[in-house]
Parts: sequence; structure tokens; C-alpha cells
Amino acid sequence: MHASTPPIVLSFSATDSSGGAGIQADILTLASMGCHPLSVITAITVQDTAGVDDVMALDPVWVVDQARAVLEDMPVHVFKIGMLGSVEIIAAIAEVISDYPDIPLVLDPVLNSGRGDEFASEDMVLAMRELLLPQATIITPNSMEARRLAQDDEGDCDALDLGQCGGRLIRMGCQYVLITGTHENSPQVINTLYAAAGIVRSDAWQRLAGSYHGSGCTLASAIAAALANGLPVAEGVYEAQEYTWQALKAGFHPGMGQYLPDRLFWARNEHDSEEKDKLDAISGD
Repeated sequence: MHASTPPIVLSFSATDSSGGAGIQADILTLASMGCHPLSVITAITVQDTAGVDDVMALDPVWVVDQARAVLEDMPVHVFKIGMLGSVEIIAAIAEVISDYPDIPLVLDPVLNSGRGDEFASEDMVLAMRELLLPQATIITPNSMEARRLAQDDEGDCDALDLGQCGGRLIRMGCQYVLITGTHENSPQVINTLYAAAGIVRSDAWQRLAGSYHGSGCTLASAIAAALANGLPVAEGVYEAQEYTWQALKAGFHPGMGQYLPDRLFWARNEHDSEEKDKLDAISGD
């Protein structure tokens, strides 16, 4: 007898050959949280744990064809969008997902790498605002991304209060905005979820030492997995934060740059516990 099909999440994102961010991070996170990941590649990057050296955006036709092929074959429960690559790709994806208005969309507006390498031009930011935000169930910018997305033509984005950013982004059409506080100067990391009525929840997390590659990808994918598993948004956002914090806490340092989250931390914890039980049994404890 075949097992039941796990919830399916379709992720649009770029590659990361270091395995720290991008589509590789999405696949690891979604699988770790009990989902079957589908992947649509938007761009190919040259990067390591230190940063991104080059990006080659794919032809939008290839992006659309990848998505249509799996969408016509399997039932998708949630869309997740990460790094996009070009205005044309943004427009192409927006058209694809518009055909599936009942499928929740988690948008991680990847504008820069952890090192500061820019991934999105002003034209791309404008296209995200106009084409993707109105279709998004939830977007997950960090504080710098939120300020850039929310700024008007004449304003100074650095001067924007995060509450103002949340309100502006909601008015652009998305249902929820989770603004993460990793880049803020605060003792704890404060992540705040906004909706049209205001703040839905605000969660404080211990600020971990070190810098992590792919934390934003992990969080957005974890939210997508939580929604695919049937959790309501507010509860799913908390569960995704808990998962991400644990993955960061268990992070490892395989290269010369940033730490990588251990998205399979729970499996290693279970293995360590089993090994301890075996040793205790042998020693008679």
C-alpha cells in the first residue's frame, strides 16, 4: 500500500552551489518539515559561503515551462518565491501564479545577499510591488528590505519606522507582512507580523553569535511548509520561527564565510539521543 502524498510546495528561486541559500535551502527546509518540494530555477549563481560573485538569470520562458510542467502534473498546496533574477522573470511568475489564486503565496523579497551583494534593481523592486505583493499571502522581508520596498519616490527609506513599513506593504496588497529584526540594533531579534488590522504577533528571539547564510530562505520556506501542513498564518509563522532559530543555533561552519543553518538538526538530535541510549545500555546506566 502506498503512503499518502505529503503536502507539496513549489519554490521559485535561484541556485546556490554552497547549499546555504536559494533553492537548495528551500528543498532542505521543506523536506525537513514534511513537505514534498518542487523546484523552479530562476537564476544560476556563482557563490560560496562568503558571498555572490555572479548571477545569470534564466530565460523567462524556461521559468514558465518549468512551473507549468509540474503544476499540470501535481496538486500544489503553497507557492514560495525567493530570488528572481530579472523584471521579465517577475512578470512571468506573476502571470503563472495568477492562474492559481487559491494557492497561498509566501514571498521572500531577496534584494541583497548577506554580504550586501545586490540582487534587485529598482525596476525589479517596482515590479515586485506591482505584480507580486498584491498576490502574496505573506511576505518576509528583513528590516532593510522592508524599508526599501516601502519607500516612496521622494522618501528616505532609512528613516522609515518598521511599523510604517508594515502598514505601507499591507496597503500594497499582501495579506500579511513578517518583518524580521536581525539587522536592527537590539539585544534580541524581534520579528513582527502585521496585517490590515495592525500587529498580529511580535516574537523575541535570543540573538545568536555569528552570521548565517540562508536564514531568510529557511524562514520563508518554513512558513510555506507550515501553511502547507494546514496551520493558520499566525501559528505557522511562530512554528517557522522556532524551526529557523533551532536550525541557526545548530549551525555549522564548513567554509571560510558565514555559518550555514543545520536544517536537519532534529534528525541529528534524535541520532545523538539514540547513540546515548545505546551507550547507557551498554554501561548499565
